[in-house]
Amino acid sequence: MSKKVLIIGGGVAGLEASGILSNLGFNVTIIEETDRIGGKLNRWSHLFPSNRPSHEVLNHLKHQVNRNTNILTNTKIEDIIFEDSVVKTTLNNGFSLEANAVLISTGFELFDARKKEEYGYKIYENVITSADLELMFKEGKEIKTAKGTMPKKIGIIHCVGSRDEKVGNTYCSKVCCVTGVKQAMELKKHLPQCEIFNFYMDLRMFDRYFEDMFQEAQVKHHIQFIRGRLSEAFENPDGSVMIKVEDTLLGKPMKMNLDMLVLMVGMTAGANSLLKEKLKLETGTDGFYIPADEHLKSVFSKREGVFFAGACTGPKTIENTITEARAAALEIACFLNKN
Repeated sequence: MSKKVLIIGGGVAGLEASGILSNLGFNVTIIEETDRIGGKLNRWSHLFPSNRPSHEVLNHLKHQVNRNTNILTNTKIEDIIFEDSVVKTTLNNGFSLEANAVLISTGFELFDARKKEEYGYKIYENVITSADLELMFKEGKEIKTAKGTMPKKIGIIHCVGSRDEKVGNTYCSKVCCVTGVKQAMELKKHLPQCEIFNFYMDLRMFDRYFEDMFQEAQVKHHIQFIRGRLSEAFENPDGSVMIKVEDTLLGKPMKMNLDMLVLMVGMTAGANSLLKEKLKLETGTDGFYIPADEHLKSVFSKREGVFFAGACTGPKTIENTITEARAAALEIACFLNKN
């Protein structure tokens, strides 16, 4: 077939959709603004709930990409317009592309924990994010404090940048709770003598096996869960971190000294102003794209020929993202064959 599909974003959704579309015979071009495909999966060590190595999924996604797919990394869109049902794109490298359909799979961004200044990220040496911790697991680094000592107490703070009116994100990021449990168990395997505390608002273990992980974390790994919200963190003279938390079950304030504090950062919408303006797309108050119909047409935009897949329309698990990418690919194929 001579019909062409432009996929904007080379992460999990973009790769899965490209594999299906290229195998159906369409000419696919992936535009990825970073230097490699795979998105944030490149930074993850193991995946919940089975603790599967992330590279297994990533390698499968990459293996699907065949000769009908053109991948452009370090590439950004400078301009994009529709003309006679054909999308015409100008890229930052000076090249131009044309396509008959567009799939937006730009994913999400991680909440910038520096916006919660009271938590001390990038201010105190022993305050890190869940993304920083996951990269340590990925690269096989020892989990140590800034002074190179083994931490004896680690606190994990849930809902950083999610369900927080002060930063304008009132939604749940969906995967933070289970990620906090997963990372707590991984920490315990690296540091058997370390005490691990999870401070949560509500534990939303919504999917299959998530509750089993929660039980395993408590029974097998003796990880402690405290229902409470962090109000402030301070750095002690020795570099350790003192936190002030309200225990919302007991209704009492509490203080705790920690060797390391991990902030479980949520998902936020990626930068989408150019695509939104040029393609006349809609976004919600949360910044994520709004599909044509959230129940019946979740992979369709309100602009004919433009489709969505993955976390560009809201927080999703990898499993949900892959399922949605497959649906989007088949809808694109139907659209192009019909036309």
